[in-house]
Amino acid sequence: MIHARGLARTYKTRRGDVDAVRGVDLDVDAGEIVGFLGPNGAGKTTTLRMLTTLLRPTRGEATVAGADLRGDPGTVRRRIGYVAQSGSTASEARAGEEVVDHALLYGVPRDVATARGRELFGQLELDGLWDRKAGSLSGGQRRRLDIALGLIHTPRLVFLDEPTTGLDPQARANLWTHVRGLRDTRGSTVFLTTHYLDEADALCDRILVIDSGQIVAEGSPEELKQRVSGDAIVLTATAPADVARIAAVSAQLQGATTPVVDGLAVEVRVPQGRTQLAGLLRALDADGVEIDGVELRRPTLDDVFLTLTGRSLRDGEQRRNEDTDVDATDGAAA
Repeated sequence: MIHARGLARTYKTRRGDVDAVRGVDLDVDAGEIVGFLGPNGAGKTTTLRMLTTLLRPTRGEATVAGADLRGDPGTVRRRIGYVAQSGSTASEARAGEEVVDHALLYGVPRDVATARGRELFGQLELDGLWDRKAGSLSGGQRRRLDIALGLIHTPRLVFLDEPTTGLDPQARANLWTHVRGLRDTRGSTVFLTTHYLDEADALCDRILVIDSGQIVAEGSPEELKQRVSGDAIVLTATAPADVARIAAVSAQLQGATTPVVDGLAVEVRVPQGRTQLAGLLRALDADGVEIDGVELRRPTLDDVFLTLTGRSLRDGEQRRNEDTDVDATDGAAA
């Protein structure tokens, strides 16, 4: 559904050229929900804008929904749905009218658009809101209305940019159900960006991690956790004299990282920690080392980001690719 090779974007700013995206290779298969994640300034938004034809690539090639991104951007636009982070509904417009008008822009006949829109309202739990003004809807309802706008022309591929930003936990969980439904009941391919790691973990079949303008890791959430971070085993010694021995034995585990000592606690990361823990405890017992506490922690996606980038996904550093110094004319759509 998406095949990109060497996709790159250089911004011209008053301080000189800025390489926001440095040659991205990515593939998304039909029927996948793929999360596209990265710290602020990593090139995530710039890549998304290129794939949706909102920004012209400086170099590289891509096929999106079966159409050439640079050679046939019009067909790409007709075949994809795009739900922007900021939303696209006018507060004073009625919800149903917004959906129908959006469909008309894609050449969908009014009667078909109305029938399809009412069907989407039912699927997205927007029943009874057809004649309500968008500005009167709750945050969760308005976000689902944004999704209806992105689906009204029955796209094969849907881009969701930060779909749950600003929603309360209940509204977020509700929207997750609808995002899964895009694939499970409608057969859509979903490409989403998010700053919520629990969201990526819960929704995505596969995750692409971008940092400094390049893809630095990809795989299922579980694959990334095990490949990049592993399980954390934390052993607490009974006596200070045993700490060094615990660290030495822990370091001999298969695939172990360098143990980290914090007072009486020794932490080591290993793949498949549950299967290795028993052997570790037996070895320490044979050495006469007493353990006061044992903890096994499964890795999180935040561990993955800290390992890959040295920072958390939500770190608020300045975003290079959204710098206000960027020449506005340089960002024209393809």
